[in-house]
Amino acid sequence: MSNIIAGRFDQQAMVEEARAEFLRAGFAEEQITSFYVNPPGQHDLTPIGGDEVESHGAEHSRHGISRGGLAGGAVGAALGATTIPVLGPVGPMVGALVGAHVGDLAGSLSEMDDDGNSAPFRHAGMMLAVLAPDPDAEDRAIRLLHALHAQDIERAQGTIANGDWADFNPLQPPALVDLH
Repeated sequence: MSNIIAGRFDQQAMVEEARAEFLRAGFAEEQITSFYVNPPGQHDLTPIGGDEVESHGAEHSRHGISRGGLAGGAVGAALGATTIPVLGPVGPMVGALVGAHVGDLAGSLSEMDDDGNSAPFRHAGMMLAVLAPDPDAEDRAIRLLHALHAQDIERAQGTIANGDWADFNPLQPPALVDLH
C-alpha cells in the first residue's frame, strides 16, 4: 500500500483539467485515477442495494417502539373516549390504534443512536486520486489539488495500479488534509 492524495470536483471537465495538470507536473498516467463517488447509501454494496444491511442506530429502535406504542395507544384511547357521544364505542378503539402507530414512530426515532452518523463521510462527486510515493510527491499533489480548487482533499492508504484505485472503499471516512 502507498500514500494516495485525492480531491473531489463538481464537474467532469474540472477532473480532466486536473488530470492534465498532474501529467504536466510529472505524475505518471498509471498513477492517476478518476471516478465518480455515489452519494452515501447508494454504493450498492449489499445484495438488496444500499451500503449496509441495517442503518446505524437502528438496533435500539425496537425498545422505543414498544414504549411509544403503549404510551401512544393509551393517549389515543383516552382522546378517543371523548368521541363516544359521536362515534360510539369505536372512538376509543380508533384512537388507540392511531395513537399506537404514532407512538411507535416517535418511540423508535427517539431511541435511535446518532453515533454512526457523526463521522465525516465522503461527499458525492468526481474524485481524482494520485499515487504519492514520497513526501515530496504528496506535498506537490496537495498543493496542486488546492490550486485547482478541489474540495475535500484527503490522504489515504491504498493501491493505484494501471489507473485504478483497486482498494478504494467509499464507506471509509476520509482523512481530510488540513490546508492551514
